Amino acid sequence: MTLDSRLRDVERRLAEACARSGRKREDVTVIAVTKYVSAQTAAEAVGAGVRQIGENRWPDAKDKWELLKGQAVFHYIGSLQTNKAKDVVGRFDYIHSLDRLPLAEAIQKKASALGIEVPCLIQVNVSGEESKHGLPPEQVPEFLGGLRAFPAVKPIGLMTMAPHEEDPERTRPVFRGLRELRDELNRIGLTDVPLRELSMGMSNDFEVAVEEGATWVRLGTVLVGKENREG
Repeated sequence: MTLDSRLRDVERRLAEACARSGRKREDVTVIAVTKYVSAQTAAEAVGAGVRQIGENRWPDAKDKWELLKGQAVFHYIGSLQTNKAKDVVGRFDYIHSLDRLPLAEAIQKKASALGIEVPCLIQVNVSGEESKHGLPPEQVPEFLGGLRAFPAVKPIGLMTMAPHEEDPERTRPVFRGLRELRDELNRIGLTDVPLRELSMGMSNDFEVAVEEGATWVRLGTVLVGKENREG
């Protein structure tokens, strides 16, 4: 499939998922995960109308960021080491993988030096898989309390990764669990501004995620393809 045909197919599937769940299409934002494609392919996606770029590591994102800064919004979606926060803060518009207070402290330090605030999503391990990063759901309320010590770190929502399933329907409890957690956190009012965003759903399961309330879906292969790239 060509890039244009993949974009059209994803758009059709998103619209149908929104219709099935009674949602507005404009309530779901697509993040193009470009870690497996070149800067040129990422630029072609932006030229075709993609405005959100997701990357997992700064070294892999560097050439794309330098080429496309100002043309796209950059999301850091990978696990972030505390000592790498200084490379990410100020370059990426959003961080989706906040899961510990030492990382929040490192983000705060760099953001304070730059005089900026950093919108972050708290990564939650809803499925309980040992291979997945993120906080257990029951620890999120206390974590939100701890974030008050870092005013430049702005929690705006939650992120999760579901297990890869042959039948995407089996991921539904994970996505539903994240939405219910967000709604409960908002009910008890642990943040100054309600948590809005739910970053969940990837190429294999994004339609189920949309049906369960995703506001951001992270799409790689199904949207921009996959190229043979080292690193």
